Amino acid sequence: MALTVAIVGRPNVGKSTLFNRLVGRRLAIVDDTPGVTRDRRVHPARLDDLRFDVIDTAGLEDAAAAALEGRMRSQTERAIAEADLVLFLVDARAGLVPDDFTFAELLRKSGRPVVLVANKTEARGAAMGAHEAWELGLGEPVAVSAEHGQGLGELRDAMVAALEAAGLDALALSGSAAAPGEEPLIGEDIDPDAAPDPAEADRPLRVAIVGRPNAGKSTLVNALLGEERLLTGPEAGITRDSISVDWQWRDRRVKLFDTAGMRRKAKVQEKLEKLSVADALRAVRFAEVVVILIDAAIPFEKQDLQIADLVLREGRAPVIAFNKWDLVDEPQARLAELREAAGRLLPQARGIRAVPISAETGRGLDRLMQAIVATHDLWNTRISTGRLNRWLEGVVAHHPPPAVAGRRLKVKYMTQVKTRPPGFVLACSRPEAMPQAYVRYLVNGLRETFGLLGVPIRVALRTSDNPYAGRARKRR
Repeated sequence: MALTVAIVGRPNVGKSTLFNRLVGRRLAIVDDTPGVTRDRRVHPARLDDLRFDVIDTAGLEDAAAAALEGRMRSQTERAIAEADLVLFLVDARAGLVPDDFTFAELLRKSGRPVVLVANKTEARGAAMGAHEAWELGLGEPVAVSAEHGQGLGELRDAMVAALEAAGLDALALSGSAAAPGEEPLIGEDIDPDAAPDPAEADRPLRVAIVGRPNAGKSTLVNALLGEERLLTGPEAGITRDSISVDWQWRDRRVKLFDTAGMRRKAKVQEKLEKLSVADALRAVRFAEVVVILIDAAIPFEKQDLQIADLVLREGRAPVIAFNKWDLVDEPQARLAELREAAGRLLPQARGIRAVPISAETGRGLDRLMQAIVATHDLWNTRISTGRLNRWLEGVVAHHPPPAVAGRRLKVKYMTQVKTRPPGFVLACSRPEAMPQAYVRYLVNGLRETFGLLGVPIRVALRTSDNPYAGRARKRR
């Protein structure tokens, strides 16, 4: 049983800053704006000899249950229920406010061990606010500065004492201590472009969900999980942090990444939205399969195509999901029309799999997962050099490369040098003169002959070394 620690408190007291300090990386988005964090994020962390899973939560706010703030509070209450220990943060610089007393009472009723943490104590005059925290009735406050890493040793001791008072062995739950930097973090544990290692076959399949704001990304993740794990609602742009969730589908481990909606670059002006989009781009780079979620009612807007192009340029395995299919009239005709549009508007991924789904009703989710697994398998395809060159001989005989400046270009051989995505080297004379149209002809032939439909294909042109280059011609 792993030790789980939740960080709670009202908005802008430094919960995400402490979360980043404990996990050792700037994973959670941090900004001076109150209410930046909305979903709860879980990640392995350590503090001296303690190892545990830490949960970053939204700021506790007293609001109606139907409001966005009320739904955020519901997510925080679930985190408290899952935790073995709660770190309750207050702002020592600003002092106590009425909401602090309200949420202190909520934590007392939860029955969970609580450590009261007075954050931002590096500020002048913060000592008075730290002493004031005694009024909450949750014991001695631990003075820390999450921004500067001060007071973490005292925080570790307070956590151990609170767990022992609750009858829990902190060290037994946390396991043995890891050396600094020994445990890789999410997104750094593997090279997404490396060939799969048979010894790592049990690693989860990493799937990122991307799309425009309000396309239904968080709703889709919740539908796959079968629970309200992520915050959803009619408001656009609810998700800010990219949240990873572990899941299992048909005995296959999957790590799902929910991401913030990506608007056109010209419209992204605020710093907070720029941070959210950067987090989403990072999730795309470390995913294997990327589901491009498109609103079936307004499909293939310019931003949809730009997102798809980004995924393909990053070399990820793409799958299109047309969401909100329960609102579509004449679904069969509409699906044929959308698939034709996908092939026409995304010629660089001819044959891309497109699946109609409804995240709201759960329709089509199994077909979506089948498309994800099939695309992932194609993304890992390797073709033998013998098969490639037998095919190359035929296509070159059928359509030889053109002559440039009066000299016929020669194609010598082809070999596959990598997978994830499939990458090939074409040996030819004068690679700099080879027309891109002829390269596209070869790429399309690879797709059709070897079934590499819907995945990016890389072709690098090289020339063979001339063994006689640089030698002076001998006179007879």
